[in-house]
Amino acid sequence: MWDVFKGWIFDVIQFFYNFCGDWGLAIIIVTIIFRVIVSPLMHKQTKSSFQMQKVQPLMQEIQRKYADDPVRQQEEMQKLYAEVKFNPLAGCIPMLLQMPIFIALFQVLSEMGTRTEGTTYSFYSLVPSLVMRPSEAIAQGFGTFVPYLVLMIVFAGATFLPMVLMQMSNKDNPQRNQTLIMSGVMSLFMLWISWSSPAGVLLFWGASSLMGLAQQQISMRIMKRRDAEAEEAIEVKPIEVDVTRKVKKPRPKKKR
Repeated sequence: MWDVFKGWIFDVIQFFYNFCGDWGLAIIIVTIIFRVIVSPLMHKQTKSSFQMQKVQPLMQEIQRKYADDPVRQQEEMQKLYAEVKFNPLAGCIPMLLQMPIFIALFQVLSEMGTRTEGTTYSFYSLVPSLVMRPSEAIAQGFGTFVPYLVLMIVFAGATFLPMVLMQMSNKDNPQRNQTLIMSGVMSLFMLWISWSSPAGVLLFWGASSLMGLAQQQISMRIMKRRDAEAEEAIEVKPIEVDVTRKVKKPRPKKKR
């Protein structure tokens, strides 16, 4: 079943190759379609991260206040989640749903060299071969290696750039520096992985990460604008005062 699923993905890539005449562009088109399909899931994931930022100070206060009582701390956390309608698992579920498609695409692009013999998998004149690895390209000279180096940097940097931007805007988080350091270390690890990955995989993952970054920024702006509009509506709302006017009694008429 898994091989059939991978075959479908390759057929889709090959369909767009027959349409546009370039394997690299076909991979980018499939990546864009995939990102559009999963955009609702990405929006939910970004929304969960945005809500986490908003409740972070309250969570820290609960952790500080009930540091010696883990049971009470957990109860207060659950109350906080229910009050702000926040689900800690909401950010993980979209990622888990996307993983099978990501893995299938990754494997298909890794196996492209064996699927169609005699085909030159190139990305116009930018990347000579999408089935070649950077470790193989450097043996052909630095000029040949340059486009693979660019793909490696995009692959490693764009993967964790959304997390970095999220932390940069959250200056009140005490774990901000720790998260940034971890992102830097993981980017170096991804750079090491990219050294032995086919260029087609790097192109797909880099394009997907950049699109994911754009989707994240759009979702963040939408949510920040909604919050600003809600706060502004509360501030300018007129105060309603219920004033009951006294009914004037008729003046007594003078007797003549």
